[in-house]
Amino acid sequence: MKKYSVKKTKRIYTPIDNFSHLLSICESREDRPLFKYRAGKQFETMSYGDFAKLTRSIAAGLAAEGLAGKRIAVIGETSPQWVATYLAVVAGGGVIVPMDKELAVSEIEGFLESVDAQAIVHSASFTKKFADTVNTHRTVKKFIPVSYDGEANEKILPLDELIAKGDVSSYEFPSRDTNELAVMLFTSGTTGTSKCVMLSEHNVCACVNAACETVNFTADDVTLSVLPLHHTYELAIMIASMTYGIMVGINDTLTHLMPNLKEIRPTGLVLVPLFVNTMHKRIMTEAKKQKKDKLLLRMISVSNFLRHFGIDLRRKLFRSVTTPFGGRLTKIICGGAPLNPEMVHHFEAFGIQICEGYGITECSPLISVSPYYDNRPGAVGPASPSCTVRIDATGKNDKGYATGEIQVKGENVMLGYYNNPEATASAFTEDGWYRTGDVGFLDKDGYIHITGRLKSVIVLENGKNVFPEEIEEYLENIPEIAESVVVGRKEEGTDTVLLTAVVYPNLDMFEKNVDSDTVYKTIYAKIQEQNKHVASFKKIMALEIRDTEFEKTTSRKIKRHLVK
Repeated sequence: MKKYSVKKTKRIYTPIDNFSHLLSICESREDRPLFKYRAGKQFETMSYGDFAKLTRSIAAGLAAEGLAGKRIAVIGETSPQWVATYLAVVAGGGVIVPMDKELAVSEIEGFLESVDAQAIVHSASFTKKFADTVNTHRTVKKFIPVSYDGEANEKILPLDELIAKGDVSSYEFPSRDTNELAVMLFTSGTTGTSKCVMLSEHNVCACVNAACETVNFTADDVTLSVLPLHHTYELAIMIASMTYGIMVGINDTLTHLMPNLKEIRPTGLVLVPLFVNTMHKRIMTEAKKQKKDKLLLRMISVSNFLRHFGIDLRRKLFRSVTTPFGGRLTKIICGGAPLNPEMVHHFEAFGIQICEGYGITECSPLISVSPYYDNRPGAVGPASPSCTVRIDATGKNDKGYATGEIQVKGENVMLGYYNNPEATASAFTEDGWYRTGDVGFLDKDGYIHITGRLKSVIVLENGKNVFPEEIEEYLENIPEIAESVVVGRKEEGTDTVLLTAVVYPNLDMFEKNVDSDTVYKTIYAKIQEQNKHVASFKKIMALEIRDTEFEKTTSRKIKRHLVK
């Protein structure tokens, strides 16, 4: 395995005990810029001191409104107010419920009711979407839009009015047990199939401290937040960035990504493989368009040769490659889905280090990350300082390493699944290790290598986890479908995963002697109709019709693993 080694340096940061401790650190930084974000056509900045004041003001407002200690959801695009709400709720003694902004409103409503959420802070984009929900939801008493141009009423309380209700000058964060429930996160699924992960404040802080200890960032770095904040991966990195003292740019939309990169000029990024692959395609396409693709490959060969003699000219040789990404990018942390190791080699040639990490929501989420000082493409690094990893061996691979399920124990591991003791019990071994459902091995240096998955979850290229069972629930509503299994198929010639419905049709719903083309078109049209009611990443993109029933167990469950 090819390795990339650099000098190990001391990590400079203050480990956080809890969120109020983090905010006191923010207050000590006063005018240091924390966020830079687009406001209309202009960019604005928010200092660490102003952010801490905003967070304390939200906590004081929630207390004045009788919402301190309650379960409060947050949904919408990444913004300083989103982050401030997350920290304010937990530091104020409550439980935060981050929601996926791509969910259908009906799913959001169901999730909110299932955890007895009392309020929801949301971006302006949800004001119209929640027009009916405001009057009908059983548990949510307050809808708190971040910005609002209508009239407030008993149910709608704009964020600035909530803040005005609090007395921030006298407000103090209450003391709380950091091991109690503080964060509730839904795994991908409908209200019937999704599980709600329960995390403590200590879980999150342990994960953040482990990230700070492991990754190669300093207070002089600048990052750009690209991934959705409800994802524990992005959220943990956001808090870790604040712990370091980093300035964080906020990407408002994917259409603005390239202009925002040029404006923010990040030195580091946290991405999923989809973005890394897209960046690489852009580099190679642009080179080919300018008829410089062969020259680029020759420059890489020359650069790699010179580096063997300690001569590193990458920043000069590949300035045209890095300029579209701001010109200062030197490192990327990549996780959320498997990364092709070749991407690490390609970007290393340009002077951009990619370290691959591994995590899962139930572990807050960090389990491991390949260390910057000994980066090994194809491995996801040794266990982070917050946990221990073992392999439940079921065999050995051709290198002699024991292979089996990857299991985790440590400060980052969840409290359990909300109101689901059976699922919680099955998620842990008898001796208390969390079962990730992933298969892999540990090499002689303790680096984790992931080779497969035990669970049926489909991981899309953008890091989204899709549970096929929930999609099959929708397909069951189509009378022309007798049986279905949803699988992930790689699009030919790409790494893009297409959600594919493999269907055994209910021929009783068709005319006798119907032709196969009619069956296909009828079912495909019905699936497209169902697609309108699910999040974009859950849409079925391809259909396969089979002639026979699926093979089943004695209990009439489809043997999913036999569906190829």
